[in-house]
Amino acid sequence: MDVLVLIDKLDDQIHNAKPVPLTDQVRVDKEEVYDILDQMRATIPEEIKQARWIVKERQEMLAEAKREAERILKEAREEQARLISAEEVVKQAERQAEEIVEEARTREREIRLGAEDYADDILNTLEVNLTKFTAAVQRGRDRLAGREEAEVG
Repeated sequence: MDVLVLIDKLDDQIHNAKPVPLTDQVRVDKEEVYDILDQMRATIPEEIKQARWIVKERQEMLAEAKREAERILKEAREEQARLISAEEVVKQAERQAEEIVEEARTREREIRLGAEDYADDILNTLEVNLTKFTAAVQRGRDRLAGREEAEVG
């Protein structure tokens, strides 16, 4: 289950809890809150695993881009060697090889930047989710602590 859904569920649990008369405290079902927290604990490692998978995918995309660039370079060098017979043909081959190399570098850079942006977006989403989760847990703990103080007092 998504951490944000669990945070909303915890928030609803607290929001819909029965109020303690003459206080701003509420009563929550401790077992239900613990159940939601356990689900959060189980979900967060999955989201971290997904983030790691995204980083791995990014690395694979970069490796593929590098292989493609090397293949293009090899083709360019082979083409260049084949066209050495005449001076004009050689000059043309050198220009084409440079264009291919530049195109390969541009493509690799675009793929790398795109993969980095994608990974950053996913990691940012995970960071936001973890921040919300931490805030929800803290609110729950604060409310529980407030209720316990009210019951003791």
